[in-house]
Amino acid sequence: MTDAQLNRRASDVRVIALISLAHGSSHFFHLILPPMFPWLKNEFAVNYAELGLLMSIFFVVSCIVQAASGFLVDKVGARPVLFSGMGLLILAALMYSQSNGYTMLVLAAIVAGCGNGIFHPVDYTLINHKISPPNLPYAYSVHGVTGYLGWAAAPAFMVAIATVTDWRIAFVAAAALEALILLFLWMNRGLLLDNAQERHEESRKSHAASNPSGVPMTTYGFLKLPAVWLCWIFFLFSVAATTGLQSFAPTALFQIYTLDVSTGNYFLTLMALGGAGGMLLGAYIATRFKSPEGIITISFVISIVMSLLLATGWVPIDLVVIPFVVIGLGIGVAAPSRDLMIRAATPAGASGRVYGIVYSGIDLGAALGPLIFGIFMDANLPKLLFIGVALFQLLIILTAFKVSSQAKAA
Repeated sequence: MTDAQLNRRASDVRVIALISLAHGSSHFFHLILPPMFPWLKNEFAVNYAELGLLMSIFFVVSCIVQAASGFLVDKVGARPVLFSGMGLLILAALMYSQSNGYTMLVLAAIVAGCGNGIFHPVDYTLINHKISPPNLPYAYSVHGVTGYLGWAAAPAFMVAIATVTDWRIAFVAAAALEALILLFLWMNRGLLLDNAQERHEESRKSHAASNPSGVPMTTYGFLKLPAVWLCWIFFLFSVAATTGLQSFAPTALFQIYTLDVSTGNYFLTLMALGGAGGMLLGAYIATRFKSPEGIITISFVISIVMSLLLATGWVPIDLVVIPFVVIGLGIGVAAPSRDLMIRAATPAGASGRVYGIVYSGIDLGAALGPLIFGIFMDANLPKLLFIGVALFQLLIILTAFKVSSQAKAA
């Protein structure tokens, strides 16, 4: 390997590390609020549906901002948008810490949603522009894994600090952690500089080379493709199930199995770690077997069985952690096959637009999941949490086969 290649690889590693650190922090902020639900419920005399609505607000705002921020990234570059988003997350955590009622919690959720909405357009713009093509698969993998690690860290971090000190201090600590990450990225800001005009020219040349004689799709033509909307539905169901577990599994476990809420939050951490490991394993499996819908089916069938077992209340208390780890593993294993499935359904020249629509399904699913499952919890029906998760996962399997058939037909 030449010196130039070694230098390029070293540069790629540094950029991947910075982008992935930022991405992990955004996922961390997805889950700074749900672990505090028991404290907030007692402090402000609110019900679980109202608490679930906070998460719905967060993700609806994030969905809107995600669509808009892509245009902003193209105009001013990714780096300033990234720093602005992280600043908004810091502000949101401080607002949570100083809340004196439900209204201020809502305002903080809106600010947090604005901060969260910028990360996917920023991250993928920087990865696609700054990372050399041979290293792109590694960049996507590490980027995804750090998201799971962010999910894993948040419940343990927030509960530990709130238990030892106070829930307000836990939010201040989250703000301080994000501020340290922002400072580190600022110190390495030269690696995150991108030129919007240069990106446009590279994109134009790349499309011309891959489609020299083809007629480009009209700007909104991709909206007529059923596969695009099926991918959107896939993300909607998938994230609705995941956020339902993340928001209310600890409380449901307490009601069904009399497990401490803090123990349930640690189970969520282990579930996220299982997802991170599953994603690494899933990349190997997807490469070897090349059957996305088959891998997705097996992964989610196992997760469905685990969810239904938890709903029965028959799982021995000492073994309750196992279904959570297996569910996380299944979600992670399915992720690379999901991405390959979506890539196969994406028409040439419409990648950015398609991914913008598809990823909005993530935020909408995250908005609906806590609201739906919060209603179940208020009705004192905790077992419906796990039954509902199993139903969503069954719909994921059916959608995956439909996406695959549409892509093959095209």
